[in-house]
Amino acid sequence: MSYDALLVLSFGGPERPEDVMPFLENVTRGRGVPRARLEEVARHYLHFGGVSPINELNRDIIAAVEGELASTGTELPVYFGNRNWHPMVEDTVERMAADGVGSALVFPTSAWGGYSGCLQYHEDIARARAAVGAGAPELVKLRQYFDHPLFIDAFADAIRAALERIPVDRRDRTRLVCTAHSVPVAADIGSGPPADGGRLYSRQVAEAARLCAAATGFADYDVVWQSRSGPPQVPWLEPDIVDHLEDLSGRGVDSVVVCPIGFVSDHLEVIWDLDNEAEEKAAELGMAFSRAATPGADPRFARLVVELIGEHIEGGPVRRLGSVPGYGCTRDGAPCVTGCCAVRRSPAAS
Repeated sequence: MSYDALLVLSFGGPERPEDVMPFLENVTRGRGVPRARLEEVARHYLHFGGVSPINELNRDIIAAVEGELASTGTELPVYFGNRNWHPMVEDTVERMAADGVGSALVFPTSAWGGYSGCLQYHEDIARARAAVGAGAPELVKLRQYFDHPLFIDAFADAIRAALERIPVDRRDRTRLVCTAHSVPVAADIGSGPPADGGRLYSRQVAEAARLCAAATGFADYDVVWQSRSGPPQVPWLEPDIVDHLEDLSGRGVDSVVVCPIGFVSDHLEVIWDLDNEAEEKAAELGMAFSRAATPGADPRFARLVVELIGEHIEGGPVRRLGSVPGYGCTRDGAPCVTGCCAVRRSPAAS
């Protein structure tokens, strides 16, 4: 099958202060999140002038992908749409239809399985096509890429660079801490086909962390979580990064490299939860702290996108480093495998 375009599909974020609350209301619609919690999160955005970096970072990724496509002689226009803020995916798919696009591949800015990392993108695709109607292009989501060699290599180099920022006398005892967006435990249990044991999301995160630790020579590393947003009575994946730093300090660890393994780019949750809250906690504990960069700005990330496109169009080999399942693309919003990621209401970031 031939394709006319690529759609980069992401989470979205506000780009001015007056957008912040409407954006958060979009994110939490139907979840019963108290207004006080929205106002608390809004303060994080307003701390940075009401602008999330995510849209601009995605535009940078798109520019790099366009350059990589051009270098390979691939003529494939790239469109940009979001789940929660402008450019909304419904508007983008409408524009694609008006431009005569009949079929397009979809690259999500999430490497993972699970509801919000995978199935919700299929739902976004189905919703956008339904909004456009009979003239909507066919949209095919590319596969999960959490253990792609280029993804792991970019993170590994970022970890090495972060370690170089640790004082020399502490480097040999530095601990690697890999962090990803927390989700409700029930959502994690429900991610992945039951026959495969569920917990697809947390297993994929743990596998990516293992691969990065092995690539960088860290014998000691941890997988922790951040950015939970649900009510306290609902169990979410733990431990939280800030709580974990306190625990490590109590065990005598005085130096950490933190790798935001769950994030493609320096989203607001990375710069707030890690560069503010976690780094401040580390300073309070007298702990050396260095945060690894995310891979979105690395040239290898654009090459990864183009490689996934070629893999799908040409039927080439699937390059993976890990052994935890990852599922392929499907059409028209259907889940990859029967029963995969069946939990349909669990909040998490892209």
